[in-house]
Amino acid sequence: MVDPDPDPEHRTHHPSLLERLTALLMREPEDREQLLQMLHQAHDRNLLDADALSMIEGVMQVSQLSAREIMVPRSQMDVIDIDEPPDKFIPFVIETAHSRFPVIEGDRDHVIGILLAKDLLRHYHDQDFDVRDMLRPAVFIPESKRLNVLLRDFRAARNHIAIVVDEYGGVAGLVTIEDVLEQIVGDIEDEHDSEDEEDNITTARDGRYRVRALTELEQFNEFFKSRLEDPDVDTIGGFVTDFLGRVPRRGEVILIDKLRFEVLRADARQVHVLMVGTNLAVSGNGQE
Repeated sequence: MVDPDPDPEHRTHHPSLLERLTALLMREPEDREQLLQMLHQAHDRNLLDADALSMIEGVMQVSQLSAREIMVPRSQMDVIDIDEPPDKFIPFVIETAHSRFPVIEGDRDHVIGILLAKDLLRHYHDQDFDVRDMLRPAVFIPESKRLNVLLRDFRAARNHIAIVVDEYGGVAGLVTIEDVLEQIVGDIEDEHDSEDEEDNITTARDGRYRVRALTELEQFNEFFKSRLEDPDVDTIGGFVTDFLGRVPRRGEVILIDKLRFEVLRADARQVHVLMVGTNLAVSGNGQE
């Protein structure tokens, strides 16, 4: 004898994965690892594509990171000295191709403002051009500032760059809105970023070499006369990451086989640009 169906009101409901995921996202998560696990399950079931999953993970990581962990270190900052005439620093502005530059007076701890590269066009039109009149106020933030809070501040103030200071008030580095967004969406390339193989390795001003992390190991070894090998990776960025056992942080220095690798650009998932020196005594001096 078959029992009749129970009362629909008392029938047990087993929520689907999508319902569980929605319920979890609609409330404050108690377990971050559980949330990540469910997101990966949603990806496995084609409820989220790979790009969406990567961005959600990036958003979650942004709330865990501070300005200290992604900033351009002080030694790599490209700055303009207010005491230099425009004719002297404009070629430098063109070479580095940044849109904004910290302007210092005396030393790097004394940032007096931010100069927009486009404002330098007035130099060729106005005979009474004065760099000081062109400066925008500099925004200073502590090293410990969380990236999610910083991103909100960038948007609210319509600001794109902040100077990071340490506990003693000294300049520790700088961070841009692009740096924060790259933690979410990955590397953001612009019109100055080349994908030509011959541009994978270029000479920097100090004699070191700027190397794209996607440079094939074969090309890297041929250029540097090295013998770096790893059966699990094909690129120099993958080699450095595998060597460390983790994704390196911006500004981090790694010594491998008489080569000095300094990380110029990296996000939470991968390294993008390296500065490579063949002399271990060379110190870093340049800005991404």
